[in-house]
Amino acid sequence: MNFSSRFTLRRRALAAAGTAATLALTLAACGSSGDSSSMPGMDHGGTSSAASSPRATASTDDMPGMDHAAGGNGLSGNQDGYRLTSSDRSLAAGKQAAYRFAVAGPDGKPVTRFAVDQTKRMHFYAIRSDLTGFQHLHPTMAADGTWSAGLASLTPGSWRMFASFTPDSGAGKGKDFVLGRTVTVPGGATRTPLPAAAGSTQVDGYTVTVKGEPMAGMAHPLTVSVAKDGKPVTDLQPYLDTYAHLTAFHEGDTAFAHLHPTTKVNGDHGGPDLSFHAELPTAGNWRLFLQFRTGGTLHTAALTLRVG
Repeated sequence: MNFSSRFTLRRRALAAAGTAATLALTLAACGSSGDSSSMPGMDHGGTSSAASSPRATASTDDMPGMDHAAGGNGLSGNQDGYRLTSSDRSLAAGKQAAYRFAVAGPDGKPVTRFAVDQTKRMHFYAIRSDLTGFQHLHPTMAADGTWSAGLASLTPGSWRMFASFTPDSGAGKGKDFVLGRTVTVPGGATRTPLPAAAGSTQVDGYTVTVKGEPMAGMAHPLTVSVAKDGKPVTDLQPYLDTYAHLTAFHEGDTAFAHLHPTTKVNGDHGGPDLSFHAELPTAGNWRLFLQFRTGGTLHTAALTLRVG
């Protein structure tokens, strides 16, 4: 075989190898496409999405973080080396209580530097397993990194405590975290059924209406309108650098989601329509808590939203 023939055969072999490699990469890419159904549920419906999501089912206070939403869903006390610690495993029923906790960094030391988010360095939430008793607090931190959240009276049952924060130093600097732990309140617990999904609710004489049809796993705009005595409200006051603070919790596992406001603040002239960026990973019912301020008073409206 002369040189020209050997060169031609070598080129054909290389071309065949290249085609095979390209085909292999294409098949691998097709097999690795994401599946949004594997994300943990924020389902507030009668059937918890935890049953259909292995990762949601496995969530516990002591497992590594399972951040499947922006900042995490609070179903774990650990994420990326950060750990929510507390010696308070139970709190007394029927009276105010201080829940003390700390955030340990990847080096095992308490984190003491936190970035400001919506005017606060730490947002703390408490919710009972049946999604009643919602509390949103801004605890104080001691020099050693120990936080203290002054909770209002708690009813007997299982509660989940959430710490939402952004480290201002270390490996997680600039990253949002939501870590959670459960607390037991002793006594005879009576479970309250979740109210049916509805487009509006009333609180303190105000009517709050939610418009939008979020789809699971997709970003979707959500509009909240506030009215009183049938008239649009236009005197909402800023609260945490926005006109309303909106959080959601998943029935069954109490997974957490923060719906980010997109309406710009312009003095005490908020309303009647407020826009939010909603991205809820799993279909089902969610319990929404909207906090807004008028005349120096903070109002908290709650309703159930169905996500398709």
